Amino acid sequence: MTRKSPKTLFACQSCGYESPKWMGRCTECGAWDAFTETRRQADFSKNRTLTDSRTNVPVPIDDAPLLDEVRLSTGIGEFDRVLGGGLVTGSLVLIGGDPGIGKSTLMLQVLHGIAAAGQKALYVSGEESVRQIRLRSRRLDIVSHTLLVVSEIDLDAILAMVEDQRPDVLVVDSIQTLFSPDLTSAPGSVSQVRESAMRLMLMAKRTGIPTFLVGHVTKDGAIAGPRLLEHMVDTVLYFEGDRNHIFRILRAVKNRFGSTNEIGVFEMKSAGLCQVENPSSVFLSERPAQSAGSVVTSTMEGTRPILVELQALVANSHLGTPRRTILGLDANRVALLVAVMEKQLGMQLTGHDIFMNVAGGVKVLEPAVDLAIVAAVASSFLDRPVRQDTLVMGEVGLAGEIRAVGNIENRVMEAKKMGFSCCVVPLGSMKRLNLPEGLHVEGVSAIRSAVDYLF
Repeated sequence: MTRKSPKTLFACQSCGYESPKWMGRCTECGAWDAFTETRRQADFSKNRTLTDSRTNVPVPIDDAPLLDEVRLSTGIGEFDRVLGGGLVTGSLVLIGGDPGIGKSTLMLQVLHGIAAAGQKALYVSGEESVRQIRLRSRRLDIVSHTLLVVSEIDLDAILAMVEDQRPDVLVVDSIQTLFSPDLTSAPGSVSQVRESAMRLMLMAKRTGIPTFLVGHVTKDGAIAGPRLLEHMVDTVLYFEGDRNHIFRILRAVKNRFGSTNEIGVFEMKSAGLCQVENPSSVFLSERPAQSAGSVVTSTMEGTRPILVELQALVANSHLGTPRRTILGLDANRVALLVAVMEKQLGMQLTGHDIFMNVAGGVKVLEPAVDLAIVAAVASSFLDRPVRQDTLVMGEVGLAGEIRAVGNIENRVMEAKKMGFSCCVVPLGSMKRLNLPEGLHVEGVSAIRSAVDYLF
């Protein structure tokens, strides 16, 4: 009986964990049937030519050169906002999203905006031919002599192109299609993705070329490949939204050069993605008048306050276990608030189905919208609408108390700008608020007093 070569091992395609033998379930991430056979490489000296360790010496931090931050604008205001004001020299940005959500379209439009400013941009596609990219650019009306496109998956060839062309910005679509000839595993495997990302990162830091990596996502919505990929890059962007919905949300979940959880709102049209500069007006444009279960609240996305409409429907249930269908909100949080309403307000919601939705396809997870959830459920249960010009916000505790929320002044000023005349806010936030003229602000300390005021 022949023994397996000691250079052969098994790697988890979900998290990158390596094992000398095959396992049905990964002990690190819990993924089933994710191990594939790979071969350990003994020598990676060829890949280390991008840096010369002999030239690197430690220096005191106060002696390190300090340069004024100069960011490269992409020509798309919403995209620059998510990045923190533009592209930083030598930064590595990873962008992921569901298939068909518009990642390639967005990247092509970003490069067009950079090329229109006189910069040279290189778009490397491993999934489309040059002819297919040209057809898409014609549909989007994107034509520029300084926007270079190529179809290539060989990592060595791509790095050679970068050395030869010296672009100002590089886009690789996608990182899962690249392969390094030094590795024997197939493109998309853990070792190939990790090696490709590492060499592109070294190239970006050495040359100062901002680089975008487009990544596939798994069925759970996370970027495919080893988790190490998100730790290696400087910025991680997620492109969210329903493919059947016109709005797309670009969200920053990691950013070394700006605010995290910042979002940009785009609208999908036949000519590509168009930025939405005032998302509040768009999300509230189709709000029904005097409808029970509809409440407007304010949520902070990074540094921007956005007004969104929460919708609730409470109906009698004929099932043994009532349904709780929640879209765009934390289902556990909604269940907790329903229990608080039953205890503190005496509303018998146990035998009712509860459906909740955030209009526009936005995901709202911060606790500042708790009071709006309570108001929407109570409005539908009592069949009494909340006034059309009233905005509700506040965090709700288990005892029914309403706690203060952050950035209260920015939220209230956004409400005034959108034409609201009344705001229901936590009483604890009133002391930090300069009351604007023409806007009535009502401070409440418990959900009972809030419900009494609203209804």
